[in-house]
Parts: sequence; structure tokens; C-alpha cells
Amino acid sequence: MPRLPPDPHSSGSCSSAAARRFHRDWLVISLAPGIGPRTALRLHEHFGSPAAVLSASRSDLGDLGLKPPALDWLKHPDRAAIDSVLSWAERPGAHLLGLDDPRYPPLLREIADPPPLLYVRGDIGLLSEPQIAVVGSRNPSPGGREITAELVRELARCGLVVTSGLAFGIDGVAHEAALETGQSIAVLGTGPDLVYPSAHVDLACRIVERGALVTELPPGRGPQARNFPRRNRLISGLSLGVLVTEAALKSGSLITARSALEQGREVFAVPGPIGSPLSRGCHALIRDGARLVETAADILSELAPQLRGALDSDASPDASGEGLEPAGLEGDERLLWEALGFDQLAPDELIARTGLPAEQVLSMLLLMELNGHVSSLPGGRYCRASG
Repeated sequence: MPRLPPDPHSSGSCSSAAARRFHRDWLVISLAPGIGPRTALRLHEHFGSPAAVLSASRSDLGDLGLKPPALDWLKHPDRAAIDSVLSWAERPGAHLLGLDDPRYPPLLREIADPPPLLYVRGDIGLLSEPQIAVVGSRNPSPGGREITAELVRELARCGLVVTSGLAFGIDGVAHEAALETGQSIAVLGTGPDLVYPSAHVDLACRIVERGALVTELPPGRGPQARNFPRRNRLISGLSLGVLVTEAALKSGSLITARSALEQGREVFAVPGPIGSPLSRGCHALIRDGARLVETAADILSELAPQLRGALDSDASPDASGEGLEPAGLEGDERLLWEALGFDQLAPDELIARTGLPAEQVLSMLLLMELNGHVSSLPGGRYCRASG
């Protein structure tokens, strides 16, 4: 199975003795037989730190339900296995994030079973940025590929990081489209040094350069069927919401959508032809309450309350705070700003003034409202925001 080359532009995360000790403690806990994410979280909450867990007596650990194999490991772990992972973390571009690391993604920490340790390649800061998960069929229709790419490009252009699972089909389309206009995160069902499917080695390398690869599995762990449903909860757990573009009734995409609902995330689904098996999963989600999506604006409007605090404004008002063009407006956004002038206009009027497609105008208006550049008014009209 292909292995990812080191990133020559970055340094590893275990550069100090203190960091090695911190990561070693988390490794001992996360690799212990019979200790899954929920048990690791319970141990951490009970004792307060990974070091305190390892210092606890066998009887105290046993009182919390740990079995003899786990107790034996915690007291006498495989040092060679631990050192092997620490050596991986010292390679360029490799990072370990324990559950109490301040860089651990806050949304993921909120789920019921957050991984005690994350293995990351690429930009670790991106894990805490606003994300939209995009999942779907591994054998999508041409139309499914087209609508996925179209939606993802617009969402990425609006500042959302696009997260998916690096699988064939919709996952790959989503990553590719996101990298055209923004950034992407791939959540792996293998160790961080391996790529599955192997045909996506080049894509994985480009994601490391423009985003991040993340997994809860240690280096050297190959693809196993049981790990992919576990992987799906991380895709949804990292994200504000999950978009399903094409899915059969029984598919991994619906597992991800169910995880999203359990985690309190938004679920979005694109409807399709009634006769297509790949429409049935999305239609079932819509019947169960998922938001029907036709344009990127449908997603952005639903996520607006969460995005409003996450997306920074580039406005530079003058002393009066009125009427100056915000810094950073370029291209079509500047065209839209100029077309708005000092009027109060409906989207249809802006579409006529600019000649831009309706979907693009609606998306830009929402993004500019989130950034504080325009204000929405009663009756669906818009005006320039005042200081």
C-alpha cells in the first residue's frame, strides 16, 4: 500500500522532551487493548490527565471496569510500538494531538466519543476552522459529480473548509473541487502514513499541501472494514454540517448523516430523479428532516448563525462608518457592491444590474452579510451596511 512522503516544508510536533512525554502518555492509553474512545474519555475525566491515569493503581483502574489485558498494557506497554509512533511524529509535517491539547478541534471534542489521540499531516490549525462535510456514492452519476463539484466550489470560495473521506466517487470529487477554490481535509480510515485507495496518492499529497489529513489510527494501520464506520463519525464531528449529494438507502453516507444527527450537526441533502437508486438515500434524509439543497446559499443560510462569529470582516469604515468600499472586495463582489450603490434592492434587481447568475448573487449576498458588508432588510431587500 502506498505511503505518503514526508512534507519537506514542515517540522514534526514532538520536538521537545516534554512533548514526547505528553504524547507518550496518550499513546499508552489510546493503544491499550479494550480501551476505546469512550473509555479513554471516562478515564481522562476521572483522573484529570493521561499521566494521572498511568499513575493510578491497578485496583483504582479496575474499579472503573478495565479488564486485565488493558491493566497489563497500562502498566507494561510495548515500548517499541510507542517509540515507533513517536518517531513518525518527528517527521516533517507530522503531528500528534491529544484530547487536552489546546489545538485539538473544539467541535470534535464535543462528541460523545472523541478520539483520545489524532494523527495529522498538514495544517493542524485547519481542523478548528468552519467545515462542511461532503459525502455520497462511490459510483456517482455524471450529474451527481457535476452538482457536487458546483456546490463545493462555491462553499469553499465562501470560506468553508470541505471535509470528506478520500474515497472514490463523491469524496474524491469534493476534495478536488475544494482545492480549486479553497482548502480541504481528508479523514482517513487507515494510519496517517498510508493512502487508501492507492489511486488517490497524488490527491492526498495535494491535500497535505493545501489542507490536512487526519485519522485516529496509528501509523502502519491498513484498511479494515470495521474502521470506516468509525471514521465517518469524525467526518461529521469535525464539521458544522454534512451534505449528502447522492446515496443509496444502505450506504456509508447515511451512516455519516446519522452520526451528524446524533452529534447535533446539520444535515443537507440534494434531491435527485425519482427513479434513480442513488436518489433514495437523499430522499429518505429529506423525509426525515434534512434540509433540501438546490444551491450553496441553502447551506450557507442554514449555517449563518454559526458562521457569523467565525468569518472575519475586512471592512474598513471611515470616520462616519458609511458608504466606503470594504477592503478586500474583488471581482464579482466588488461588482455587486457597486451595483447596490446607496439603494435598497431585491436580489432580482441586483441580478439584472450585474448580469451575474442568480445562485452566485444569492451566495455573495449571504457571505457579504456574514462579513458585515451588507444588511438584509424586510421584504428580502439589501443595502450597504452602515458603520
